[in-house]
Amino acid sequence: MASTVKNRPGYGQLLRTPGAWTFLLPGFLARQPFAMLTIGIVLLVQSTTGSYGSAGAVAAFTGVSMALFAPQSGKLADRFGQRAVLLPGVLVHVASVSALTALALANAPLWALFVAAVPTGASVPQIGPMVRARWAAKLEGSQLMSTAAAFESVTDEFTFVVGPVLATALCTGVHPAAGLIAEATLTLAGGLFFAAQSRTQPAVRPAASADRPHVSALSIPGVRVLAVAFLGIGSVFGGMQVSLTAFAEEIGNPGANGLLYGIFAAGNMLAGIACGAIAWKSGPRRRLVLGYAGLTLAASALWAVHSVALLAGLGLLVGLCIAPALIGGYTLVESLVPASARTEAFTWLTGAVALGQAAAVTVAGRLADESGASAGFVVPLVGTVLALVTLISLRSRLSPRAGGRIAARGMGHRVPVAVD
Repeated sequence: MASTVKNRPGYGQLLRTPGAWTFLLPGFLARQPFAMLTIGIVLLVQSTTGSYGSAGAVAAFTGVSMALFAPQSGKLADRFGQRAVLLPGVLVHVASVSALTALALANAPLWALFVAAVPTGASVPQIGPMVRARWAAKLEGSQLMSTAAAFESVTDEFTFVVGPVLATALCTGVHPAAGLIAEATLTLAGGLFFAAQSRTQPAVRPAASADRPHVSALSIPGVRVLAVAFLGIGSVFGGMQVSLTAFAEEIGNPGANGLLYGIFAAGNMLAGIACGAIAWKSGPRRRLVLGYAGLTLAASALWAVHSVALLAGLGLLVGLCIAPALIGGYTLVESLVPASARTEAFTWLTGAVALGQAAAVTVAGRLADESGASAGFVVPLVGTVLALVTLISLRSRLSPRAGGRIAARGMGHRVPVAVD
């Protein structure tokens, strides 16, 4: 048994793949905006308007816009290539964030912030799905594909450790606009650097024809079920961001927000590392349902906690439960969706997280304004309960149809991997 584990492909072997670092490093920089954008908007708009409700509404416009446009970005990347989508997208995003920041600092009316928020969200670079697609193209037919799937999930979790903490520290310690300025700077540097790595981008997919019709990822029932599950996860991210900010203000220690959210995100990352290291005997569908049940249970107690120490511990537990659900969902996508629509599928899930986050920051912001931080923490509970009920009721749709398992290309169904 020991020799089996030893011979199993691990993270170290994956990272020695020739050319991998040419897209991993710029990809890490360029995917920070997704983790920094919402909290940066909330902190800036709350600072200029004094209202968490207004801040949440502006962030919600950004999130909804991203959720609607992200899948279209994935389709375009599959059709025309990642570089062709990223170059104009990065420039539009930087300009939009700059306009939103300037309007907020000028105390512009709320409707003007809403207008600027739309292109800001629509142009967020979809780096995570693009990196996954590059791994699939580079490692096609290799056992390392499953290791790449686990590694990308860990990287996503690490992004949510670094991004919100960095944005919060800049907004509270330097200037309320510093978080968004840093977000735009990272988008420009990382996005252009990532787009320049044209040798590792996947080959452009031929246009659909009568002989080879395009299969939309959203036409697959399992993808729709996963999208609902990821909406619930987005409600946790959004609800935690706003409610932790409000809680830190209530206790007179705004800087505690970064610490508390960092602990929550660190639990997320640590669980992600463990999920890639454990030799699972259960399938990804079972892990998704169990992880989601644990997430719902942990989120159910957030509203009742009023001490920093207890909230930090409970936040850590919530974070630990998110990673198994996310990784289980992404793994199922790889077995349910054909390679020609996989980038689109990943962007649907990314968009679902953004949409859930947008709804959560709006509702949690208004609840925090009216009734305090404890009321805002009800949002993650409601979001996860509704998603869990859907997940359990429709879990049969998460199994590939008989004879329909996709094995031709892309990251296949993930098998257990070891940490090298």
